[in-house]
Amino acid sequence: MITRKPTNGIYVGNVKIGDYAPVSIQSMITTDPVHTEKAIAEINRLADAGCELVRVAVPTMESAKALKAVRAGITIPLIADIHFDYKLALEAIDNNVDGLRINPGNIGGEDKVLAVIEKAKPKQIPIRIGVNAGSLPQHILDAYGGHPTADGMVETALEHVRILEKLDYKQMKISIKATEVPLMVEAYRKLSDKIPYPLHLGVTEAGTIKQGTIKSAMGIGALLLDGIGDTLRVSLTGDPIHEIEVGKSILSNLGLRNFGATMISCPTCGRCQVNLFDMASIVEERLASISAPIKVAVMGCVVNGPGEAREADFGIAGGKGQGIVFRKGEVLKTVPESELVDTLFREIDQYLETIDKE
Repeated sequence: MITRKPTNGIYVGNVKIGDYAPVSIQSMITTDPVHTEKAIAEINRLADAGCELVRVAVPTMESAKALKAVRAGITIPLIADIHFDYKLALEAIDNNVDGLRINPGNIGGEDKVLAVIEKAKPKQIPIRIGVNAGSLPQHILDAYGGHPTADGMVETALEHVRILEKLDYKQMKISIKATEVPLMVEAYRKLSDKIPYPLHLGVTEAGTIKQGTIKSAMGIGALLLDGIGDTLRVSLTGDPIHEIEVGKSILSNLGLRNFGATMISCPTCGRCQVNLFDMASIVEERLASISAPIKVAVMGCVVNGPGEAREADFGIAGGKGQGIVFRKGEVLKTVPESELVDTLFREIDQYLETIDKE
């Protein structure tokens, strides 16, 4: 059982972050908002996949002005990612964004930050302070040995937090990302002991789908197991849809969120006498449309199932030319291999119909 650390609650649009709210999943589109229809289509596709908040880069004033049209075409909160020019943040606020991501250290000093805060305050638009190990201020690098350290990252975050607190604005969440998992985990752990604000988790520039998934699962998962983290983004080089899939998988496997049916399957061994690889792929694909929180096991032999998979709600286990269908460890039927998957889903469908009637 994971005991989550308490943090202040904020709202980004209609999504609550912190104060024990469910850990939310974010992503970022690859489209400049000046290409309005394309941006809207990309965001809505992410929303359909389970994205709950979306960030968009705002490189120009044209981009900032386009945000109003983008926001009108989507259903999830829109966060503007701002660097260097504080006027882009001001324009983004005027164009209906739900949140900002800024680095107070690179938008021109406290007077510029104050201008952003004064604009954000009436709408209570939250700000994410985004610290990245690869872009720490020179004075921090000099103070901490010339290269990124967890303590240097934390000090950078605290400097930025103090700026917003000095301006009496506490509608904020913080990220403190690195590409190296141990550094990222250490930094978040240290920061979580020092501030009450919600934390946005992520391994920055994690890499391609395979490598990035592994790094994100390790880094984000380790922190969530510690009870640290209120929202997350899995950063992958590839289709952002994969970011949502991995984020959902991390949360569901930690028992923090329920996103429908899940599957477990054995790696196979010399006892396996069925085509388990194809069978598992088919079962996984068919389970994708089931929203009920059931666990389904696909096992290669009777050693692993129903014995080791007895906690699964439903499962199949192969044999020579045939297999068994089981539920909670009890064998329901023995059928030919070719009928295993269809028989399994008939049993699942009957169970789901019973639930619906209740």
